[in-house]
Amino acid sequence: MADLQDYQVIEKKAKTRKKVTTGITYALLVLWAVIVIFPFYWMILTSVKSYSSYNSEYVPKLFTTSPTAQNYIDAFTAVPLARYFLNTVIFTVLTTAMMLVVIVLAAYAFARLDFKGKDLLFTLFLSLMMIPNELVIITNFVTITNLGLRNTFAGLILPSVTSVFYIYLLKENFEQIPEELYKAAKVDGTSDLKYLLKVMLPICQPTIVTITILKVIECWNSYVWPRLITDDSAYFLVSNGIQEIRENGFGRENIPAMMAAVVVISVPLIVLFLIFHKKIMAGVSRGGTKG
Repeated sequence: MADLQDYQVIEKKAKTRKKVTTGITYALLVLWAVIVIFPFYWMILTSVKSYSSYNSEYVPKLFTTSPTAQNYIDAFTAVPLARYFLNTVIFTVLTTAMMLVVIVLAAYAFARLDFKGKDLLFTLFLSLMMIPNELVIITNFVTITNLGLRNTFAGLILPSVTSVFYIYLLKENFEQIPEELYKAAKVDGTSDLKYLLKVMLPICQPTIVTITILKVIECWNSYVWPRLITDDSAYFLVSNGIQEIRENGFGRENIPAMMAAVVVISVPLIVLFLIFHKKIMAGVSRGGTKG
């Protein structure tokens, strides 16, 4: 009887401890969610404040009683934001498509083909990741300028059509596919290209989707390289447009209109992530699994 009472006491304490732990965990998760979401709330809130009311606030307010859509109108009329948006779509689609072709073929070569010096070449290839981006930008700028490709889509796109990290990530995924499949395909007379398209890419689809979305986000948010290589507004991207809107204030920076532009520009990326977030998680988890 005493043993039963002791067991019930221990079980009760365990349940209480579990409830406390669960409560603390959820409280921390809610706090973290608030911290993560607050910048988005502040961005949307600022975008619906009028220019005058925003600049008259000595202490920023967490709400507004008179929201306005004028900032969204100003975002598209102060600068040709729609054209910049189209330029960004063209830049993002072409860059991502070309990069996928390059990294898929490179990763396949390193993962499945046997050629002399492959390991040494791949090691040297990985060492490129240690080069600072600033040095790469300087080299790319000199090269693109010497080729006469400034203020062109080719000049914007070419330096971004490959990625050492994405090649490495995809190579690791390709190597997880049993080599017996490759040998069986070769016995059946399947070409390397057909094996890549029919077997390897479908199996590694989550990783391909993850890389695609990450590259789209990278291109969409590009700022330094477009600002450096273009001074013709016909080739400006949305990053250039946001900066122009920011500088179009009447004696002060037009932050509300800039935030309105950021909201409009962020919507495609948010929708893209919400649609493919499961595949992104699957691709990341697969990329971190060996064997």
